[in-house]
Amino acid sequence: MIKVWGRRSSFNVQKVLWLAGELGLAHEHIPAGGSFGRLDEPAFHALNPHGRVPVLQDGDLAVWESQAILRYLAARYGQDRFWSDDPAARAPIDGWMDWSQTALQPDFLNGVFWGYYRTPEAQRDWPAIRKSIGRCSRHFRLLDSVLATRPFLGGDRLSLADIPAGTALYRYFELDIERPEVPHVMAWYRRLQERPAFRAHVMVPFDELRGRLDY
Repeated sequence: MIKVWGRRSSFNVQKVLWLAGELGLAHEHIPAGGSFGRLDEPAFHALNPHGRVPVLQDGDLAVWESQAILRYLAARYGQDRFWSDDPAARAPIDGWMDWSQTALQPDFLNGVFWGYYRTPEAQRDWPAIRKSIGRCSRHFRLLDSVLATRPFLGGDRLSLADIPAGTALYRYFELDIERPEVPHVMAWYRRLQERPAFRAHVMVPFDELRGRLDY
């Protein structure tokens, strides 16, 4: 049985648990990070020398970094469902995954979610937060234009293209921030909400993180 290390309220852990759920993989979840600690233990550093979650254990193999874990799970257990064996078909999926990690995730997770929600009110840098909210608006308008022509980012079915960006949707639409009108993103979000694995692993309350930079 595979093991997934990390706390359920961690954005990057949620990506991994969501895909494991979509694949129907039996797994053991090991709470780690935040109030659970364990990241400084020598045994954990033997799994990930960077001392961060998520970490996937599959037998004697340890995989770290959420995007690497997603690709591993899809290649090992997905039978071409989420990440094609064909390099040409796989390339746009990889493009959306990398865009989510290098553009959307820094602006939303770091700039908005950390800068606004996780930062105590007295310490918030509002000029920086507003800039991040504006950049997120542009990102979601881009997604909206793409999703106007297809039900999922990669085409007609859920793929790895959807998971990194899709994991942001619950938090983005729950926060009390200014957002653009993005009807096609909302329709995509509703499609994801119909999936049990998304509801179980992404739509996780995050109140514990409010005003917490140390968690």
